[in-house]
Amino acid sequence: MKKLYSLSLLLLMAALAFGQPPKKKTPQAYNSRATNAPGGNFLDKQWWLGLKAGVNLSDVSVEKRYSALSPGNYPASQTDKAYDNFNAIGSQVTLEVSFYYKGFSFSLQPAYRHSLFTYSNNYEWSDPENASNRLELTYDNEQKVDHAEIPLIFKYDIIGNRLRPYVQVGVYYGFLINANKSVEVSGIDYASGGTNKFINDPVIIGAKDLFAQNHWGLLGGIGANYNLGNVRLNLDIQYRKGMSLINSTENRFGSDRLSGIGEAMDDIKLNNLAFSFGCLFPMRYLASGFKTLDQR
Repeated sequence: MKKLYSLSLLLLMAALAFGQPPKKKTPQAYNSRATNAPGGNFLDKQWWLGLKAGVNLSDVSVEKRYSALSPGNYPASQTDKAYDNFNAIGSQVTLEVSFYYKGFSFSLQPAYRHSLFTYSNNYEWSDPENASNRLELTYDNEQKVDHAEIPLIFKYDIIGNRLRPYVQVGVYYGFLINANKSVEVSGIDYASGGTNKFINDPVIIGAKDLFAQNHWGLLGGIGANYNLGNVRLNLDIQYRKGMSLINSTENRFGSDRLSGIGEAMDDIKLNNLAFSFGCLFPMRYLASGFKTLDQR
């Protein structure tokens, strides 16, 4: 009888122990464990989505020079275009989608990029019998070009704290959207009995046909993320090196207005230094009680 009583008591205790329903964890508790525990899911693996915007400066690499005019009494090299590198400010807007895993990130960053670059060249005509009778002309060119770009970027976080500096490398492919060109001709006329300076009205044309429909290049840079509550603030610096020509080789002399004033585009590659600031949002474990991304 005692054995039966003892067995019944053990069965009752087991039923009470295993029959209790498990306590349901609140989103706050889950997020707290994910963020505070070393190697937690939130820190180790995450999708980020955000928007960045900023400014850029362009640098031109000349592959081959062209001109619609050929001087007869001095070397043609004296009429070469002088490019004003990193002089004109452009802009860009970027949508970033990144997958992060233990310090490494793979990022797709489609962007709209508005680039500007300027250059000038000079011509001189003189009377071989009277050197004082001459005409000096200066051509100031401003080129605006818009591209849609699709970069694939690999990033590595140097430090895994609240402030997370990183390095990045990648490749991009660009598609031409639009282009405009402005040419201002100014000069000094010494052949009219005095010294007369003049500035003509700028010639402004749509120049989309003068550019290649697509191009590609390599990029590298540095940046930093700062975790603030549920979001991540981002400062990004990239240098893009063009690997293919951005101008059209077929339509170099396709504009009668430009050819009429002696303008023809060189074969050029476009490099770009871009500064962006943005905000990124985590796509996993976004519960109402979630507070901070990193506590370690």
